[in-house]
Order: sequence, then structure tokens, then C-alpha cells
Amino acid sequence: MERFLDIRILARELTPFEHLVATHLCDGLSNSAIARETAHSEKVIENTVSRMARAFGIKSNSDTNIRVLLALAYRAHFGDGSFDKLHIPCQHFEVGPDGKSYCARHID
Repeated sequence: MERFLDIRILARELTPFEHLVATHLCDGLSNSAIARETAHSEKVIENTVSRMARAFGIKSNSDTNIRVLLALAYRAHFGDGSFDKLHIPCQHFEVGPDGKSYCARHID
């Protein structure tokens, strides 16, 4: 069965707290772990994840894992910083004229 996902880049800007929650979500943290890290309730985190999913146009259904799609959409839009924390080398490295490796996609 072929599935097409209708995810748009962003319907609105994310708040700083939504960016923080999304970063933790991309790191693989559960809602309860994110709640502990941010000193908020798990319900606040659940509501924040839902709002971010709506901002990216991700719709809930029985075949869709919103958290996975949200992490993918967030990484596609804002970069792959989570991989840096895992110490996985970026696959976009290119050697510059000075002989140093630079990421061709992730610019600081």
C-alpha cells in the first residue's frame, strides 16, 4: 500500500518552548522525560506536541506516529542537530579549499 503524507513546512512560527520540546523530541525523549527536563507537566508537553503537529500539518490517524513525523519534519526544517549529540558524523561533509571538512547543508 502506498501512502502519501501531507506535511507542509510550517503554517506558523514555532514558539521558543515549542523549539525546546521539539529538540528533546528529536533526541528521542518521551513526553514524561521532556516534562521532567522542562519542569512542566506531561499534559503541557502532550498539548505542545499536538500544537506543533498542527503547525506542520501532521494529522493523527491509527497508521500515523505523530511524534516520528514531527521529529522528521522538524529536522528537515531546522537541521539535524540531534545527530551531533550522538557523535554520528554528518554525511554532507565536503573538503574545503583549506583542507578542512565542512558540512554542505548545516551552516552555523
